[in-house]
Amino acid sequence: MRVLVIGAGAVGSLLGARLALAGHAVTLVGRPALVEAVRGRGLTLIEPDGCRRAAEVAVVGDIAAAFAESAHKPGFSEKPGLYPFYDLALVTVKAYDTATVIVELTAATRTPPPLLTLQNGVGNEEALAAAVGADRVLAGALNTPVSVPAPGHVQVHRPTYKIGLAPVAAGAAVDAVAAALTGAGFTVGCFADYRGLKWTKLLMNILANASSAILDWTPAQVMADPVASRLEAGAWQEALAVMAASAIRPVALAGYPFPLLAPLARRLPVAWLARGLRGFVAGGRGSKMPSLHAALNAGKRSEVGWLNGAVTRYGREAGVATPINARLTDILTASTEGRAVWDDYRGRPERLEAGL
Repeated sequence: MRVLVIGAGAVGSLLGARLALAGHAVTLVGRPALVEAVRGRGLTLIEPDGCRRAAEVAVVGDIAAAFAESAHKPGFSEKPGLYPFYDLALVTVKAYDTATVIVELTAATRTPPPLLTLQNGVGNEEALAAAVGADRVLAGALNTPVSVPAPGHVQVHRPTYKIGLAPVAAGAAVDAVAAALTGAGFTVGCFADYRGLKWTKLLMNILANASSAILDWTPAQVMADPVASRLEAGAWQEALAVMAASAIRPVALAGYPFPLLAPLARRLPVAWLARGLRGFVAGGRGSKMPSLHAALNAGKRSEVGWLNGAVTRYGREAGVATPINARLTDILTASTEGRAVWDDYRGRPERLEAGL
């Protein structure tokens, strides 16, 4: 399979490395530092059981270059109905870059390949489907914590190689993509409802994420604090209420029985739910600073609008109040954009609660 990875950060590099090592022809689209590193030394995958190097990975600096270079390869064709360049494109950019990817991709080729988005948050699938057709978009959710210690290197922190897949258009085939990922060492779960898949992943992503960034605390610290953990439980219940009102059913993702737990979690007293979620966080990423904290600390844009912000948007449409998610979204967005002072909230969960 010829695979294009659009946005070769941590997730894209992990998928690209494993697919290349499994024998697929992989092309990465990444930043200049990645391009230089991979062209010189290949892509290095650091796993708990050792390091492997994918030496035959192609790399370019933008989407236009990826298609321009492929146009000179044997078998090139722009006949309607064919995918002359790539059999699959993985979209692994941040959610706020999805619109840019759509513009660049549709400008680069009249026939974009099928797309698999492994992005965080809600709303990316709909945007991509509007651009290339719902029957050519797959939703994905990855459950492997990874980071980039240096350009051209991707490190796996916990070897939980599980991916959920779902077609955006009901009934669209996922078999070929599932087979390729399985051959690359991933355990693949296929689901019928992409909304259930992505909203279940959102439940995992929002937990102790925005509040960790705002408070400058680890997720474990957030869940150990009575005020902050109560807010987390309340935000989770808001998300579950929005899902229920929108007829979105959670799925059993990454081995967690969300379909069984969700109805109970919605009705538990907040203090009880907070205690239960504390163990969930501690067993996952309790000491690892989450993505929204990393972005805020680095002065980068935030994906909170596609996470807690999505809960608020869909809540408005469904007539469900989401004050905690709205509060987290507003404060983190303002802090990212310099309209709020981060020091005013660091270590002060009572300031978060005061605005509710």
